[in-house]
Amino acid sequence: MSDRTALKNLQRIPGVGPSIAADLVGLGIESIDDLRGQSPQRLYQQLCEHMGGPLDRCLLYVFRCAVYFAENTVHDPERLKWWWWKDRP
Repeated sequence: MSDRTALKNLQRIPGVGPSIAADLVGLGIESIDDLRGQSPQRLYQQLCEHMGGPLDRCLLYVFRCAVYFAENTVHDPERLKWWWWKDRP
């Protein structure tokens, strides 16, 4: 799959725009199916390591949403909002 196709496909995920789609491709995620079974925390840690330091925690929330989207065919509309996936006390 070309990077352009992968980027377009990944942007079908709520909350994933061009930049986050490029981050996912950089982590080896080329399709929505590639997100199934992935650990959002691990993806976030890998991206932090790749970028050389801590990144905005909102990326972790988007990764959580993306994995939810990939692993389910029926979606709760509230869970398709990245902020639903924020850490809770």
